[in-house]
Amino acid sequence: MTKRYAVHNLRCAGCAARIEDAIAGLPGVKSAAINLDSARLRVEGEQPELAAMIRLADAIEPGTLFSEMDENEPLPESSEPQPSLFRSEYKLWIAAALFAVGMIFEERLDALLTPFVAKAVFFGIPYLLCGLSVLKKGLQSLLKFDFFNEYTLMGGATIAAAAIGQLPEAVGVMLFYSIGEALQDRAAGNSRRSIRALLAARPTVAHLIEEKDGKQMVNDADPAEIRPGMRILVKPGEKIPLDGTVLTGSSQVDTSPLTGESVPVSVGAGKQVYAGTVNLEGAITVEVTSRFADSSVARILELVEQASANKAPIERFITRFARYYTPAVVFIAALVAVIPPLAGHGTFDEWLYRALVLLVISCPCALVISIPLGYFGGIGAASKKGILVKGGHVLDALHNIKTVAFDKTGTLTRGVFEVTRVLPAEGASEEDVLNAARLVESRSTHPIARAIMKTAPGSHGFALEAVESKEIPGKGLSAEHKGRTLLVGNALLLQDAGISVPSLPAGQGSVVYVAVGNAYLGAIEVSDVLRPESAPAIESLRGQGIERLVMLTGDRPESAAIVAKELHLDEYRAGLLPEGKAAELESLGPRQSVLFVGDGINDAPVLAMSGVGVAMGGLGSEAAIEVADAVILDDSPSRLPEMFSIAAKTRVVVWQNIVMALGIKGLFMVLGVVGLSGLWEAVFADVGVALLAVLNATRTAR
Repeated sequence: MTKRYAVHNLRCAGCAARIEDAIAGLPGVKSAAINLDSARLRVEGEQPELAAMIRLADAIEPGTLFSEMDENEPLPESSEPQPSLFRSEYKLWIAAALFAVGMIFEERLDALLTPFVAKAVFFGIPYLLCGLSVLKKGLQSLLKFDFFNEYTLMGGATIAAAAIGQLPEAVGVMLFYSIGEALQDRAAGNSRRSIRALLAARPTVAHLIEEKDGKQMVNDADPAEIRPGMRILVKPGEKIPLDGTVLTGSSQVDTSPLTGESVPVSVGAGKQVYAGTVNLEGAITVEVTSRFADSSVARILELVEQASANKAPIERFITRFARYYTPAVVFIAALVAVIPPLAGHGTFDEWLYRALVLLVISCPCALVISIPLGYFGGIGAASKKGILVKGGHVLDALHNIKTVAFDKTGTLTRGVFEVTRVLPAEGASEEDVLNAARLVESRSTHPIARAIMKTAPGSHGFALEAVESKEIPGKGLSAEHKGRTLLVGNALLLQDAGISVPSLPAGQGSVVYVAVGNAYLGAIEVSDVLRPESAPAIESLRGQGIERLVMLTGDRPESAAIVAKELHLDEYRAGLLPEGKAAELESLGPRQSVLFVGDGINDAPVLAMSGVGVAMGGLGSEAAIEVADAVILDDSPSRLPEMFSIAAKTRVVVWQNIVMALGIKGLFMVLGVVGLSGLWEAVFADVGVALLAVLNATRTAR
């Protein structure tokens, strides 16, 4: 069982990680994940009491609350953009101004106001303005026997510094810590804009069309209350609130909120439209085909929320590392404060000051905040490109991929048949061949028949009247027209009728032969044409270090060979059923080194068993969202190299942050112990490094 709760009064990523662990440890709970962007808690497994979860959260981050919510409830206010930094943090700027005056004019103020009054006004007031909330939370944590968090460490370190006569340093540490936290919060919020933009795609109103007393009325309704079969009106400039089929009207629809594709799509009667996209031009009437909870935008929003729960191995390691890092540094600080003065090396105040340097540096904020933020930025960057990635672990897994295997139909090709060649017999024209075939295929629903019907331009001697066609299983169709027998099908159909079939030049598609009476009229080649972006995508993947590119298809070997040659693939395997594709995938190497790209329906078993499964999901493919590790919404193969690029950039940024945070903290710890750095340097090693790491992490979102 999965349930969601609204989250209130929580902005600290490190605290969120600890709260997740605490809730996940409750009996029967399988996992817990907090998404700070949507301000939601997702709990899987047995649902604990709400009061119990609030108690656990409050013990870690005082004031944190959860509340039960409906699936279609809009985002809580805590996830909305916050006011400007100056307006929301004015106390910090007042404290900074007083502190600056006190530091610059300290001697003059002592003479003018007396030292006690000057320190109380220009150091004491700034300390309370920026540190009172920290001290309060630190005290609450101590009362709950939580000794190792940022509030207790900062509060304890600054109080001890003031006690040994280092009041300016104590105020400076608290001030810059508070300003740094505020700046980190803003930087983190800015890096999540792409995710917020996707969450903003949630429609809020639907114009329901109802019949009353013989009159048609339009009333506003909640999209969650609309049921399939109902009709809605979508005005120009509005979001389409639910998936449906256009009944009347025509327009251009902007699908970029879901797919990242900037080119509008033309829609008219009979066309499918999707929730979350934007109607640009004319008003359209839409018959709803699914409830809001089952719509494309709802499934995508669900996927984005789940992504935060699927953490990369590095994220899980950092969370575990932080549990031991801070207590270990605090223990070392205690030894530094006690052992050297007892051994006769210096005074107690001197070594206590050095120990306070270690305490300030001991907060793991730079890692706990920036590493998840880096992955989330990568997920957000992918979403802007129309690529839905199911968590940071997928971005990490892409680093191990050496082989990319493609399905053919609907992946490298468009999945829609088109007439690519017409080969008339001597004395016949292309129009004669096409229209004879069109006459016979007029009532067929086969994809090849639809391609022929779409291509034939006119009658040219074959009146497009209604004729009864007879299907000959495995061979084709025959029909009688004005005393003549028309045959449309494969070579066996004509050979059975005693009609010789000439050899034709090699092609890439299926060949449909046409005969009139007892004479061969010509042939039509129908192909599933390549996507224009397939070749550039293959070339880009080679440039990114992919060692082997393979095609696994159920199509004929002849068609597969032509596509593989045109795209310069390393190899292909044709004529495969779904279970055959799974067996072939095993032969390509270790699973973790193979990425498979398919349509997300027929290829579900292979998507599930590959190291990374990528579905060309389109907007309407439910199976793609369920099975694959990543979903390309606009079906474009060009998104695949973009996904590899985003994953590579994310990995670089994450490791930069790890090396920078641990390296700088380690350096200043050593310098602090030997007395070469003080509390000012410790502030940089903690707050400064955390801010730099967060700013660096925001690069993944761009």
